[in-house]
Amino acid sequence: MLQPSRVKRTKVHKGRLKAKAFRGTKLSFGSFGLKSEESAWLKANQLESARRAMSRMFARGGKIWTRVFPDKPRTAKSAEVGMGGGRGGLSHFVAVVEAGRMLFEVDGVSEQVAREALRLAAHKLPIKTRFVKRA
Repeated sequence: MLQPSRVKRTKVHKGRLKAKAFRGTKLSFGSFGLKSEESAWLKANQLESARRAMSRMFARGGKIWTRVFPDKPRTAKSAEVGMGGGRGGLSHFVAVVEAGRMLFEVDGVSEQVAREALRLAAHKLPIKTRFVKRA
């Protein structure tokens, strides 16, 4: 799974999700891509399962670029713990994704294969996405 090799602080502010992305909205590497339609936090395991679904479809052909990285640490307290006692320990990492952000790009495969692979990947993610291709 994707995660930073080390973090300076394990407990960070939540922040607020922006309405629309300004950066990373266009295809930069591949011919086809998966673009987010909503803002959300994507967990590292969700991104990894989407990547695996795509790579299984390609079967040793094609290349995948992941355009987001889960570098925001999230904390959680264990089950059945009472109120108080401060924030919990480090649980997982999330990628902050704004609406319009390119999530994955693929190249080296036909449009039909890319469309199907990105459709499978989109089912693994908790947000609405859109298939885009280079004009």
